[in-house]
Amino acid sequence: MTGRDLFPTSLRLLGKPVLVVGGGRVAGRRALALLDAGAVVTVVAPEAGDDVARLAEAGLVTWVRRGYETGDLDGVWFAQTATGVAEVDSRVAADAEECRIWCVNAGDHEASAAWTPASARVDDITVAVNAGGDPRRAKALKDAIVLALRTGSLPLRRQRAAARGQGRVALVGGGPGDSGLITVRGRQLLAEADVVVADRLGPRGLLDELTAAEAGGPRVVEVGKAPAAHQASQDEINSILVDEARAGHLVVRLKGGDPYVLGRGGEEAEFCREHGVDVEVVPGVTSAISVPAAAGIPVTHRGLATGFSVVTGHEELSELPARPDHTIVLLMGVRRLAHSVRHLLAHGLPGRTPVAIVESGWTERQRVTIGTLETIVDQAERVGVANPAVIVVGDVVRVSPYAVGSLPSTSAAHPAQ
Repeated sequence: MTGRDLFPTSLRLLGKPVLVVGGGRVAGRRALALLDAGAVVTVVAPEAGDDVARLAEAGLVTWVRRGYETGDLDGVWFAQTATGVAEVDSRVAADAEECRIWCVNAGDHEASAAWTPASARVDDITVAVNAGGDPRRAKALKDAIVLALRTGSLPLRRQRAAARGQGRVALVGGGPGDSGLITVRGRQLLAEADVVVADRLGPRGLLDELTAAEAGGPRVVEVGKAPAAHQASQDEINSILVDEARAGHLVVRLKGGDPYVLGRGGEEAEFCREHGVDVEVVPGVTSAISVPAAAGIPVTHRGLATGFSVVTGHEELSELPARPDHTIVLLMGVRRLAHSVRHLLAHGLPGRTPVAIVESGWTERQRVTIGTLETIVDQAERVGVANPAVIVVGDVVRVSPYAVGSLPSTSAAHPAQ
């Protein structure tokens, strides 16, 4: 027998009597798998290992403590031999052939009427691999496919509308821009999505990887906001999420950064729940921490800063600690940079406090501008700093390799470690 002789199929064994001949480790594994499929399992073996014995003690299988007899196949739908004795396995297989019962002969896969593939389940997907009678090769391939499914590298979207069931919404944080920084769960949901509601600042590269809607991929709804060019209001976005979910779709709301960090994810989740729509929140790598990191700036650093605050450029800054050793991260703050700098200076931060502006972090367009509270406004105007950008204020900026030659030297820049 070769792999080409096989007709791959799946058996529904729920409530069906099956026979396992043998009591060793292989028999134990096969008995457990058959139980998982809902079969009624009888094990015939004069002796049994711990696996079979435990199943029998728990009442999950019937253990007949003797050698195999031809009558053991009466009424059986499926048989598995695993005695380790070729003669016995061959006899069971021959009897099963005579009775027209499918039998897996573990002792001789070439002569076996049926093969058991390496298998696994990922949600409602079953992976089964045969590899020319090489079980280790089959397992390696099965594991690789399972990994690809769990990481969203394979298309997971359901194509039959009847299989979709109740629609739902997933608020997915896509990270700061690099498509590799989304979480595994977020990437998996994208692969399953029927509809993707996308932000302008999300990881756009992920959208390019999706199969086009005309070819069976998800439909992409653009709702991203740009200065003076809003494509959709927040109320409109909320309605889109609920309406698409009610139509039976899995809706992925793909956001930049983390949906719960200044991303209005809380509002969207609340709206969905109020309207009876199930919602899942998938955290993302927030740009508040990751974009400074892209410029080599830690928001905390021993000897320089033990805490940080994240705010938007639209908020009052007077309540934040006015110390260079407390990091301030400003999101969406480019337009009101001069206003924010005046507030910080008036609140008591020294003019020599380091400032970094990181534009388009984690993308090919990333640019870093470093100065001080006294100089940063003029620098930003001179180079034409624009959103998306993250502004970092505090001594931690000195750690960045971009700060070399851009800031006055200070002994505090390299504290004892």
